[in-house]
Amino acid sequence: MSVSRLPIVPAFTLLSLALVASVLLSLASGATGFGIHPGGVDNPAVSRLIVLGIRLPRIVLAVLVGAGLGAAGAVMQGLFRNPLADPGLIGVSSGAALGATVMIVEGVIWFGPGVMARWGIPAGGMLGACVMTGILQRFSTRQGRVSTSRLVLAGVALGALASAATGILLYRANDAALRDLTFWTMGSLAGVRWQEIEILAPFTLSSLVLLMALARPLNLLLLGEENAALMGCRVGRVKFLCLVAVTLSVGPAVAFSGVIGFVGVIVPHLVRLASGPDHRFLIPGSALLGALLLVLSDTLARLIAIPSDVPVGIITAGLGAPIFIWLLMRRGDQDIPA
Repeated sequence: MSVSRLPIVPAFTLLSLALVASVLLSLASGATGFGIHPGGVDNPAVSRLIVLGIRLPRIVLAVLVGAGLGAAGAVMQGLFRNPLADPGLIGVSSGAALGATVMIVEGVIWFGPGVMARWGIPAGGMLGACVMTGILQRFSTRQGRVSTSRLVLAGVALGALASAATGILLYRANDAALRDLTFWTMGSLAGVRWQEIEILAPFTLSSLVLLMALARPLNLLLLGEENAALMGCRVGRVKFLCLVAVTLSVGPAVAFSGVIGFVGVIVPHLVRLASGPDHRFLIPGSALLGALLLVLSDTLARLIAIPSDVPVGIITAGLGAPIFIWLLMRRGDQDIPA
């Protein structure tokens, strides 16, 4: 089935404008009312605190996490040449979730509430993702070469082990930790502060730079590993850098926001349909669309059950699953191209 491609520059311009509009909409929306000066709040200092101290850091977190997950998903699909691939396929998300869960359940005992409040959960998530990546690298490397098939199999197995360990920790959690875990495992951007943004931003921005630098070698890998090697691509090194970049992107994101599904799978699909498989446009386009999707999803999560705050992972699953089904039905009996 032929698919018409959108011109690249207009498409990027449209995505950028839509992202700016979504940020402004999210700033103007909330439980206290609508508008830059929230309804019912007459004190300008309180209004400023609500908009700049509560809503804006949450929006920035949504942009960073959405961009990181979208770009990481595009790289994973290019690496495996499989449109179903996402960062969860190799267990990085599960490793980060396990590390963060350990800190939620045991961290206060080990380090005290002061350290845990700022550093504990993010550090646990990033450490868990890095450990998982190291183990994956060890299991998937044979004679100096990274085997893609072994990487997938090891990722699935280790991800299942990490999920099992996370489940065991749930039985050790007290009531307060269990409430945090229940909300966190569904994905949530609530309660973020500027201090967390200061920690996350360097990881996400550096990972995006590395992910985009992998665009050309990923384009070569679309031709097959042997052909890519003949054209000068150092396949083993590219695979390793892809793992490092995805870990830098996904580990901190999961540590700060919990497990948010479908962004890494659906977003690259939609961008590929619009712009084609060229990773020079696919990766930054997926970053923009991922940020847009998560900002809009989090805005909806704050509004649909006022004054409650619905986990954003529920919204992304509710939006992503129908889109995924539509993509499958749209292709009919044909395979979805990688």
